[in-house]
Amino acid sequence: MSQKLNKEEAKKRIKKLRQEIERHNYLYYVLDKPEISDAEWDAMFHELRDLEEQYPEFITNNSPTVRIGGKVLDKFNKVVHKDKMMSLNDAKNKTEVQEWYNRIIKLLPTDTSIDFYCEYKFDGLSISTIYKKGEFVLGATRGDGYIGEDVTENLKTIKTIPLKLFKDVDAEVRGEVILTKKEFERVNKEQEKLGLPLYANPRNLAAGSVRQLNSKITASRHLDFVAYKLVTDLGQKTHKDEHEIIEKLGFKTTNKENYYAKNLDEVFQYYDKVEQNRDKLSFEIDGIVILINDNKIFNLLGNIGKGPRGGIALKFPAKEVITIVEDIKVQVGRTGILTPVAFLKPVFIGGTKVSRATLHNKEEIKRLGLKIYDHVVLSRAGDVIPKITKVLDKLRTGEERDFKMPSYCPVCHTLTIQDDSGILVKCPNPKCPARSQENLKHFVSKQGFDIKGVGSKLLQKLVDEHLIVDSADLFSLEEGDLKVLERLGEKSSKNIIQAINNSKNITLEKFIVALGIPLVGIEAARGISQKLKKYGSINTPGDVLAIASKISIDEWNKIYDFGPKVSKSIVDFFCDNNTKKFFDKLDRAGIHIQNEQILSSNSNFKDLKFIFTGELKSMTRAEAQEKVKELGGIVKETMSRDIDYVIVGEHPGNKLEKAKQWGIKILNENEFINLIKKK
Repeated sequence: MSQKLNKEEAKKRIKKLRQEIERHNYLYYVLDKPEISDAEWDAMFHELRDLEEQYPEFITNNSPTVRIGGKVLDKFNKVVHKDKMMSLNDAKNKTEVQEWYNRIIKLLPTDTSIDFYCEYKFDGLSISTIYKKGEFVLGATRGDGYIGEDVTENLKTIKTIPLKLFKDVDAEVRGEVILTKKEFERVNKEQEKLGLPLYANPRNLAAGSVRQLNSKITASRHLDFVAYKLVTDLGQKTHKDEHEIIEKLGFKTTNKENYYAKNLDEVFQYYDKVEQNRDKLSFEIDGIVILINDNKIFNLLGNIGKGPRGGIALKFPAKEVITIVEDIKVQVGRTGILTPVAFLKPVFIGGTKVSRATLHNKEEIKRLGLKIYDHVVLSRAGDVIPKITKVLDKLRTGEERDFKMPSYCPVCHTLTIQDDSGILVKCPNPKCPARSQENLKHFVSKQGFDIKGVGSKLLQKLVDEHLIVDSADLFSLEEGDLKVLERLGEKSSKNIIQAINNSKNITLEKFIVALGIPLVGIEAARGISQKLKKYGSINTPGDVLAIASKISIDEWNKIYDFGPKVSKSIVDFFCDNNTKKFFDKLDRAGIHIQNEQILSSNSNFKDLKFIFTGELKSMTRAEAQEKVKELGGIVKETMSRDIDYVIVGEHPGNKLEKAKQWGIKILNENEFINLIKKK
């Protein structure tokens, strides 16, 4: 708001903004029915944050501004659960479910009628959320069922956990923190770019994210929460009632996908349907939950072992195969991390032929007890990367042999070192050919300079023939240099040189990504770019170095919360003499840093918002999105009414239906290409 508010006016405005922001969060994240644009939401959020800074006495623990995280804890405090958080006993197949039913029916009066309530069995982390008069006051992990850990600050960053219920009641609601497949893939891509070990599955990543001492890290993971149990008595008679009440309180549920079943036959029909469609879900599930619907009967049956008698989880069969580890080799990444890779006897799993599996690090090999020539179980759940889950040591013949991480780099033979954790092994030689090769590939990739036609094989030839030593040397190549290489004729050489020259104009963000600074991925590169722009105009690599080399570790850490390791890595990189020499070569090559604002202002796509759905034939989605950005347009990921164009490929999602409902302009791939040509 433009006018200055007095204290009482500010108090009322803050209350109103909080209510509106939480309402729109619910519409967006829970119901998937946004009513306002991202820009309108951002404006409200920034106004609230500014008012809270101006009047800190009105800040509350449950303001929407806490969702961005930032609070750092020394440790997690213990929480005693008033009602034990139990986990369900498992059934591997329908026969075991029938046996469970036969056991419990004997414990009930003969005339008892039983019906069931069925829902997804999420592969996530069980959480308890507690509310006092509708305000979120405590969130805890299950722990051992009796005692969990207080993770309230981290749970506040999850937008599907309401900070304020729709009713001012005391309530305890339990559910599962999960990570979507898309977000899991995004985080692992970041890990890969940083040369760090990949996370094994979404569940482990979700659990690890909730247990971060720094809530800002939790916020960066975009976790989701699905509620499935109401502990507090609010008048519910059945499990179906519980789900309906939870939804009315403002929680995200899967009520539309859950199923009321009158008998086991209907339960099994639901199971078959869910199993058939599970890969189409945006998140991982590993079975269905079957509960006796009537709470009175459910409670009467009591507990057995770790779980209630009145419920059972029917698990999906794991996608598993048995194969042989024929060898274990070590790959050297661009940051020098040595990663062991199992070379397998080729086998099909989930319809895909697999011949390799990453073992992540030496501790993973030790945990598995893995040897070369071992028979192993290879598992794959949903879209998760196949991994070795078990060694079948009973099948050993005596021919198996131990694997040991090399003491010397397998490429440059430099003595390896271990990181601070003692888990990762690294080649410390910055001029290691393997590191150089990976850096070259990263430099020319789509995220970097995007030099088309320059792949790993050509880069290797250029290095082998001593035509280049580092990435900057690419810009000094001539057609004649390439013609002498095997299988490269005059036309190919000309096209490659043209592609190299065309890449000399680059945005600052992509330039920072291309540099391959250790521990710096795309998001960190964006932060670095924004910081550098505040110091003045940037047109050349020399401008970048002149500004970046003057910024201290404390300043990086303070402004972008990179943490000491990332901040030190940035400072070390820009202050290194080799970096100066490298930037000098880039300057001489004529690399120009584009002014992105000027680029957009001269475009016919200026301020137009695009969204893509489905698969394109003539280009990848990333390439299409880049074309829009080059013309000054804005690419969105989430549907809202202010979208100008929806570009539709094959097998589109529900964005197409929303576009039709909201009257948004829809273009097929050919129409999109024609639009680009016109502009």
